[in-house]
Amino acid sequence: MTFDAYGWPSVPRVDAITVAALTVELQAALGDTTARQAHDVIAALLDVPRFWPSSNAAEIVDAAVCDASRRAVAKLHRGAPFAYAVGRATFRHLTLDVDERVLIPRPETEVLVDEVLKLAKSGGVAGGVAVDVGTGSGAIALSLASEGSFARVIGTDVSRDAIDVARRNAMLVTGALRAEVEFRHGSLLGPVNGMAVAAVVSNPPYIAHGEAATLPASVRDWEPALALFSGGDGMDATRAIIRGAAGLLQPGGILALEVDMRRAMLAAELVATDVRYCDVAVRLDLTGRERFVLARRA
Repeated sequence: MTFDAYGWPSVPRVDAITVAALTVELQAALGDTTARQAHDVIAALLDVPRFWPSSNAAEIVDAAVCDASRRAVAKLHRGAPFAYAVGRATFRHLTLDVDERVLIPRPETEVLVDEVLKLAKSGGVAGGVAVDVGTGSGAIALSLASEGSFARVIGTDVSRDAIDVARRNAMLVTGALRAEVEFRHGSLLGPVNGMAVAAVVSNPPYIAHGEAATLPASVRDWEPALALFSGGDGMDATRAIIRGAAGLLQPGGILALEVDMRRAMLAAELVATDVRYCDVAVRLDLTGRERFVLARRA
């Protein structure tokens, strides 16, 4: 038997097949006793609800989606996270393109956006500039631009590849944006040096290099190291953002950081001991872990 470039048996394929037929094919390739994962792949690629494939079995799926589904299953067999396999991830109200150049957006980070939106509404910083440091896919920046009251949102990243992904996502969701969005290449706050801003928000790298072996293989072997690791104690990027943000934030401006739950109190202490900040707080993530450090510019 011969195989094609994706590792599938070389058999004649029609240009388009039904959802039911594609489901059977994917299910067999996955070795799954149920259709759940096959349906998840199809739904993700069509950007429809997860239940849609089971209730629309007779619908025709075009050749491009069929091929994308086969590629996704091949990547899943190699251990790829689901988001990388299908090339997209949902974040709040947005569906974003993602690949191995950027971190996969997490549900926990959606809570960080919630916290920023609440602080902006209560603190009179509407209309200013928000900066998303280490923007990756652009998930935080695009959510703030689509849901917040900021006049402008700037995402920065040291990875040119990440900036390319973020710019692509900005084009994909342009209809949802309420604020101007810009992505700038450079390290941490360097691209916005000298600006006065209303908010500095970041989900920076916060894993210590020595902790790599403790990460799941789906993270360690697939997600970009640049977005995961930050020095010997995992705090290099966080320290730099705390120091630099105080010089950019306008009075009452917001600092909002996602941090490692093991280092949340250390990060909060770094903020609290800097007299340029006030109203320092630690907030919990969806699982009740200390995950977010918030403060205002004094």
